[in-house]
Amino acid sequence: MDGNVILALGLTLFAGLATGLGALIAFFTSRTNKKFLSVALGFSAGVMIYVSLVEIFVKAKDSLTYALGNSMGYWMTILGFFGGMLFIAVIDRFIPKSKNPHEVKTVEDLHAAEKSATNIDHDKLMKMGIFTALAIGIHNFPEGIATFMATIQDPNVGIAIAIAVAIHNIPEGIAVAIPIYFATGIRKKAFKLSFFSGLAEPVGAIIAYLILMPFLNDVMFGVIFAGVAGIMVFISLDELLPAAKKYDETHLSIYGVVAGMAVMAISLVLLT
Repeated sequence: MDGNVILALGLTLFAGLATGLGALIAFFTSRTNKKFLSVALGFSAGVMIYVSLVEIFVKAKDSLTYALGNSMGYWMTILGFFGGMLFIAVIDRFIPKSKNPHEVKTVEDLHAAEKSATNIDHDKLMKMGIFTALAIGIHNFPEGIATFMATIQDPNVGIAIAIAVAIHNIPEGIAVAIPIYFATGIRKKAFKLSFFSGLAEPVGAIIAYLILMPFLNDVMFGVIFAGVAGIMVFISLDELLPAAKKYDETHLSIYGVVAGMAVMAISLVLLT
């Protein structure tokens, strides 16, 4: 197996299992550092937006224009980009906002739920937790494909995407752990479901390897990469930035965005 393939699979596993870290944070810390959360989510968005528009979109366009010519190649890049946005938007459309895994949960939510646990229907909580875990799986699947394909083409870009995805997977782990824990009272069970919900990321990578890799050519690569750029930009604009602003203090979220872009830009220069 090619070294880049092994690295790509490892990175998607790393990013996906960050949901388990979210569960641990929920169980073993007393409060959320909201300043850090705002900067981290902004940083993640900055990395995703910069690498998507400056690196991934350009590589998709280069691949498609090389294979199809300037005009048709550019049009296919645009269609792939907005197709990726439409794909993730459709997924979000069918997940209720209150159960959407990208709705950031904090440690304070865990303790608030604890105080009112006696008044909560535990069956409903359990269903909510399972539904959220499934929803995270649905969201993480295309992210796994995106991270895998990016790493295959350029390991430096793949590493950056994996780190950004891992950062925004941490609050998703909290979103699973909160209802499961208060439905069952068992931390181990809540952690397991949170941990395994992230496995959709490497599953997406494995499917990409088994199904897409044998047929990969300039056109398929370009369309997939353009779609990856669209998915990343949509997640950043629709989920990460609003969540970062929610816990913002004195423009910390935008500082995080700028820092993420700067780190990504410098990394791409130094590592090329």
